[in-house]
Amino acid sequence: MAFLTLPSGVLLGFMAWFVLRYVLAGFFTVHQNERAVKTRFGRAVRLGKATTLDAPIAEHLNDKDKDRYIYPQVRIIQPGGPYFRWPWEKVYKVAVATETMNMAMDLETPSANHNGTMLDAVTKDQLNIGLTGQIRYRVSERNLYAYFFGVKDPIIHVMGYFVAILRERIASFESQDSSLLDEDVDIDIELLSGVSINDLRKNLNEINDFMELECASAEARYGIEFDASLITGIDPPPEVESALAAINTAHNEVSSDISLAKAQADQTIVQSKRAVEIETLRA
Repeated sequence: MAFLTLPSGVLLGFMAWFVLRYVLAGFFTVHQNERAVKTRFGRAVRLGKATTLDAPIAEHLNDKDKDRYIYPQVRIIQPGGPYFRWPWEKVYKVAVATETMNMAMDLETPSANHNGTMLDAVTKDQLNIGLTGQIRYRVSERNLYAYFFGVKDPIIHVMGYFVAILRERIASFESQDSSLLDEDVDIDIELLSGVSINDLRKNLNEINDFMELECASAEARYGIEFDASLITGIDPPPEVESALAAINTAHNEVSSDISLAKAQADQTIVQSKRAVEIETLRA
């Protein structure tokens, strides 16, 4: 009798283990700030034949990138539950809340960029400067396939892409402000135009807007959506700080002298016209 009951006990034990391991443990929930994607036998559950080219995010890709970054649209599991998955299914979760990161942070080499505190760049006049600031980003709910399965470390790719574009922009940036220049005044144009770091500091908003526009394609490329680029500081090396201050002082003095000279010239012209009118009336 004991021999006959042994297989039954083993069978009951196996059934109990199976229920605990694959049935009860198969239930899961998705938190409010999370989204989830399910795979079956390693293949993500898709929405028919739809791809990222059918979504608005593809508008920021050029023709070459549209041929390269084609990802299927997957079925997104929204917050709530409980949901259930079978043993041959796997669930991938990710937080979609907006996150903030120092723009100098290197996730692969934390000691780089002055321990992740300042990003080095070179201006058009070969001045080494340090950039400080932050970026705000979030995982794109419209392209979770790229985030989970397209690239190994999406945020590393995005940061590398961001830094490359920023350094190229810094190296080629030129101010469009020519309000101080006058064709009728024979002055040192190079002095009036200032140095590149001054142009960069005066146009931080323009640079931030440019970075947001150029990085808009990151959502279709890597599944990361940029919320904002906040470059807050542009600093020269300490050894040239005093020289730069002297240049700025000279620049301000020249600008002040030009403004004063123009004001005096305008006043002289007005007085001359008034004198002509008076003499005309007397005649």
